Amino acid sequence: MPTVTATFRFYEELNDFLARPLRGRAFGCACARDATTKHMIEALGVPHTEVELILVNGESVGFDRVLADGDRVSVYPKFEALDISPLLRVRERPLRTIRLIADAHLGGLAQLLRLAGFDTLYDNHFADDEIEALASSENRIVLTRDRELLKRRTITHGCYVRALKPQVQLREVIDRLDLAGSVHAFRLCLSCNAPLRRIDKTQAVGRAPEGVLERHSQFVTCDVCRRVFWEGSHWQRMRTLIDSLVPEQATQLDQVDQVDQVIKTSKPS
Repeated sequence: MPTVTATFRFYEELNDFLARPLRGRAFGCACARDATTKHMIEALGVPHTEVELILVNGESVGFDRVLADGDRVSVYPKFEALDISPLLRVRERPLRTIRLIADAHLGGLAQLLRLAGFDTLYDNHFADDEIEALASSENRIVLTRDRELLKRRTITHGCYVRALKPQVQLREVIDRLDLAGSVHAFRLCLSCNAPLRRIDKTQAVGRAPEGVLERHSQFVTCDVCRRVFWEGSHWQRMRTLIDSLVPEQATQLDQVDQVDQVIKTSKPS
């Protein structure tokens, strides 16, 4: 089958996905006739979910642009400082509600995202097909360290997580998805991803240790796992983590509702 040759240049962190000889420079690449920008970008190793803007011969295009011989293709990640609003982004719009789904390797990150108040599905038995289906049906952003998962056709929003430690991963995801303004800490159960509900101290009797009942007056529960939460010994460490992400908002939350800031758990009854 006849081929065409196009010149590609990837920018910033997109180079991390390329073979080393191709990073940080323009290079020619043979393309199948009728190949689209999306097909060639992913064939070179870059998941489409990491791409924010594509220019072909200086013109902003979408993923469905068919490449022609001699085309020059520039591929960009999310812009932090440059306003590209007059140009065509490769996605029609951001997701209206932030919902996430994490793959099997990101259990620690999933818990910290729940701590920060983000609806995050996680099960270490999720197969890639299940993640793809849930992401599509529930409009969820896929978080993964598996670039092949992000190349799946129906996954429109995703984030390749580069960091290895959960706390660093949390900072990375908050920054890359611009989530700092949406943090509402200590609202979700870390185990179940369900909303926490305030209960009277009397309802915590038998579900929390006697010493805890003596020292604390505010409690919440998860209606799924029935654990009781209160401001325990781990609270300050978690509070410090949230403050480091969004210090101004964290202070406001302290003033609004202390009862939501509970992270230590008892055994379920």
